[in-house]
Amino acid sequence: MGKNPFSFRRTINRRRNNKKGAETPPGTSSALIEVVSSSNDAIGSAPGAYVGAAGSKGKKKTGGARLWMKFDRHGQSELIEWDKSTIIKRVSIPARDLRILGPVFSHSSSILARERSMVINLEFIKAIVTAEEIFLLDPLRQEVLPFVDQLRQELSRKSPIKNREAGLMDVHENEMHFPTVGQWVSGPEAVDSVQHELPFEFQVLEIALEVVCSFLDSSVVELERDAYPALDELARNVSTKNLERVRSLKSNLTRLLARVQKVRDEIEHLLDDNEDMAHLYLTRKLIQNQQSEFLLSFATSNSVIPVPHHLPRLSSNRSGSLVTSNYVDDDDVEDLEMLLEAYFMQLDGTRNKILSVREYIDDTEDYVNIQLDNQRNELIQLHLTLTIASFSLALETLVAGIFGMNIPCTLYNINGIFSYFVWGTTAACLVIFVLIMGYARWKKLLGS
Repeated sequence: MGKNPFSFRRTINRRRNNKKGAETPPGTSSALIEVVSSSNDAIGSAPGAYVGAAGSKGKKKTGGARLWMKFDRHGQSELIEWDKSTIIKRVSIPARDLRILGPVFSHSSSILARERSMVINLEFIKAIVTAEEIFLLDPLRQEVLPFVDQLRQELSRKSPIKNREAGLMDVHENEMHFPTVGQWVSGPEAVDSVQHELPFEFQVLEIALEVVCSFLDSSVVELERDAYPALDELARNVSTKNLERVRSLKSNLTRLLARVQKVRDEIEHLLDDNEDMAHLYLTRKLIQNQQSEFLLSFATSNSVIPVPHHLPRLSSNRSGSLVTSNYVDDDDVEDLEMLLEAYFMQLDGTRNKILSVREYIDDTEDYVNIQLDNQRNELIQLHLTLTIASFSLALETLVAGIFGMNIPCTLYNINGIFSYFVWGTTAACLVIFVLIMGYARWKKLLGS
């Protein structure tokens, strides 16, 4: 209470240099030093201050180390700097999954299930989720800050319930209190406390999908706010400036549609495969592993394992309290299916908004093309009219050129013939012009 949002503990790898310049012993080369921020106001006020303080002290990152933020199931957070090998050992994922979280796949979308973790790469949210904690990559980015705040608020709000749930799940630490399998579910109170709660990994996935869908939806709203006035202005006035604005909007729309489509396709892929969804139940797999180890410990001690006749099995919305693999349906994915369907419908609505904007753009382009075609037709008609007029004038010029060649002619001796001849030739050319124009209109080469 009273701390700023970014007053975290930070665990970094610092190489201690010997005062005499000797090489650091191998045992202390990657010693972990916990730095607790005493000035919360200074660090919490701006993320840049945190980075600047680290750089001013000359701290050197380990080769390939990246900044992560670790959240536990109670909302407690901690900033750490880990390299690839450390994070791979911690969450047990293959190295190729870290490449998926790299900058090369910055705008790709994927939700991958591994043995003990879930790899989430949704737009700007890149995280590795286990049944107990989440590791968020680059948490100080501007786009990721809403996800960090919402994750801390949601997990902190649900921490009392999670504490009771953790008391049911943590078998290794409480074996002395749970001598029999029948006591894993201690009573109706414990069941009721978790029956309405999603597993930890699905809570994180839900928050990630909510933040991403809200971000995409707000981007679409902003695009609509800019697109419709620009398209209406283009319809009224076809100019280079308006055409450039619409071209830029159409490029942004295409990129945004691709991003929405990627997230939608990934959710649709999961919905179409129940096996992939079942692999995402990390809490269920953790409970099964704990139960197997618990039973194995009893078997090695030759103890009698009393198994109750009716172990309570919760429905799909109580999957967080499933306690025994003998009574767990691994194909039960109703929780995750309902969660994904809700955000799939939201993304589908966002996609429909983008498609409606694109349809409006296409309609505006068609209207502009019709206007341009009409103007082009008018120009062609004007050009045809001028060509006919030029032909008529060329005939009169031809007659004038013939009589201007100083060839002896009897017409030169007739007084007053000049005016009659000129006006007659002009009238003949005018008649020819009218006849050709009438023929063009008869053939519908000119508009009415």
